[in-house]
Amino acid sequence: MQLHTHEWGTGDRIAVLVHGIMSDHRTWRRVGPALAERGYRVIGVDLRGHGRSPRGDYAPELFADDLVDTLPSGVEVALGHSLGGLALSLAAERLRPRRAVYSDPAWSLGASGQVVDPALFVSFKSASRAMVRQFNPRWEDADVDIELETVAAWDSGTALALSGTRLEDRTPARPVVPSLVQIAGEGFLFTEPAADRLTDRGFAVRTVIGAGHTIHRDDFDAFMAGLAGWV
Repeated sequence: MQLHTHEWGTGDRIAVLVHGIMSDHRTWRRVGPALAERGYRVIGVDLRGHGRSPRGDYAPELFADDLVDTLPSGVEVALGHSLGGLALSLAAERLRPRRAVYSDPAWSLGASGQVVDPALFVSFKSASRAMVRQFNPRWEDADVDIELETVAAWDSGTALALSGTRLEDRTPARPVVPSLVQIAGEGFLFTEPAADRLTDRGFAVRTVIGAGHTIHRDDFDAFMAGLAGWV
């Protein structure tokens, strides 16, 4: 499936950005321009069922196939957040970016000891501004506005399709390209032992202290600092 894309910048090097569930390319409103300022042509996708991309069947492998259908191979850096990190990891061997960054990737929704069923996200379809603000007290007002817009455009069937038997651990056995895993210090997806296991598997691992799951919105400066040497 060909996905809707949005671009920032006109540099010779290419960076790609893949958002998480309930979101779309607009989540990268600060990241895209920041990478463009560093000389990248930045391509942000809307995953199927999100933003302006088509709807259809939903599964991790289908999200990954869409990335391969839509994005150029061999880009300088590919960055995926949450569900986008899962999709990117499943597509990495075919896309072959020079470097991959996985920002709090949704590889195992029970790694912290508390299983998070994606079906729970369906309740956010009717979220009020107050609810979004309550869950994300560190976000700028512009990010709250964008979250309400992207949730309205999102097909909640994506969450239902990822629930139940799809909660298995999808952590890659090894990185297929040089890869950084950026962990949210206040997130719910990784424990310290899980981070250590990633290091043992060959991933570079950096934790952004104090940041919640959506690191680039919780603490943009720390998010960018955590990418030093990778972008």
